[in-house]
Amino acid sequence: MLGRCWGIVAASALIWWSAVPASADLASYVRKPDPEFAWKAVNHTTSETGTVYTLHLVSQKWQNIVWEHTLQVYLAKDVPPKPTVLIWVTGGKPNPVWIVLGLELSRRAQLPVAFLHDIPNQPLLDGKREDALIAETFVRYLQSGDENWPLLFPMVKSVVRAMDTLQAFARQEWKVEVRHFLVTGGSKRGWTTWLTASLGDPRVQAIAPMVIDVLNMPEQLAWQVKSLGGYSEMLNDYIRAGLIPMPQTERAKKLWSMVDPYVYREKLKLPKLIILGSNDPYWATDALNLYWDGLPGDKWVLYVPNAGHDLRERQVADPTAQFRRTVNTLSVFARRQASGQAMPRITWNHSADAEYASLEIAWEAPPNHEQALAAAIPVAARLWVADSPTRDFRRSTWKAEELSLQPNLHRVTARIAIPKTGCRALFGELEFRDHDQPFWLSTQMQIVGTPMHANR
Repeated sequence: MLGRCWGIVAASALIWWSAVPASADLASYVRKPDPEFAWKAVNHTTSETGTVYTLHLVSQKWQNIVWEHTLQVYLAKDVPPKPTVLIWVTGGKPNPVWIVLGLELSRRAQLPVAFLHDIPNQPLLDGKREDALIAETFVRYLQSGDENWPLLFPMVKSVVRAMDTLQAFARQEWKVEVRHFLVTGGSKRGWTTWLTASLGDPRVQAIAPMVIDVLNMPEQLAWQVKSLGGYSEMLNDYIRAGLIPMPQTERAKKLWSMVDPYVYREKLKLPKLIILGSNDPYWATDALNLYWDGLPGDKWVLYVPNAGHDLRERQVADPTAQFRRTVNTLSVFARRQASGQAMPRITWNHSADAEYASLEIAWEAPPNHEQALAAAIPVAARLWVADSPTRDFRRSTWKAEELSLQPNLHRVTARIAIPKTGCRALFGELEFRDHDQPFWLSTQMQIVGTPMHANR
């Protein structure tokens, strides 16, 4: 699984971090009492699709700013309250699209679903938002040494306070004791998802971070320069703030060690579904390979083909189906984690010689009941392939080649020619069925060939 290829790269990251041990400052910040913490039920509405509860949450006071959030809880029709809740961490305010998605996730996952909004609270600090706001807080930490400044800290604490709130709400409204949470979110909310899991809170049963393909940050930035010809333009807020390239000071190294989930990886043994877009402009195309082998515990990856940072499949004509891979796979993952049923176990091996690149994918059938067994046998297999003159495939079109599945043979192989000039990228995909719902799992990416020219 590319482990041998990336072992040297991963080892060099450990050297970079060797002078700076993993910081406990995030955990200390989250544990700190907050007299401002409070919540209240605002209202609830019931329709033919289910019930939506709206809560108001005050999570904390950070740098003399009180953080407030809308926390919406979705319970689809005929889905009873349960001791496990799926939390989707997001920004902005609730809107009709989020409500439809929340109820649909609840229906498919057969779980209560909560959307935690206003992560982070913004605009703040002279009108800054999103990455510009995060970068500003990083700079203020570097200038002051105040370890409360990094914005990821209050973002994570908001998720912990949301879990506290949901437990109290479920006890009060449903007379149900919520014990476990599945946490998901995209981009910097995916970053928040990783760091929430790093706390080791036993309530966090599993995570599904989306489009945050940047663990092992020192190596990621170096790899971007090599693969893309420079840093992604999507990181300009950090570049303008003087944070990229990373300052080689002790305080800067400590900052990145506090916010890089890879530093906390020994605490990330819980089940993980990593959801990525094959054309995400933020990251190097094969960025996953810099941290996949270093992650302990059960893990799965879903690459959404021809999708960018929003995970929308642009080659799918039907707008209602453009998020199908993400929604279906996330809901199956959540349902199976909550019910204690195994996800399919797949392994793979990429190899190449002078002329051809090969991929073998194998899967195991779990030794439990018939329904779990059926959901672990793929109904289709595909090889996704894209071409580019360089190692940058963010604007490339991915095309699928259907692979033949043989009865009783728990593996499938593919072989493609290595281009004479330019580069070719490939990853495998298996399609499964669970309760008549299709879902997909992927392999790592492999890039072969020789770039025709510099990327920039």
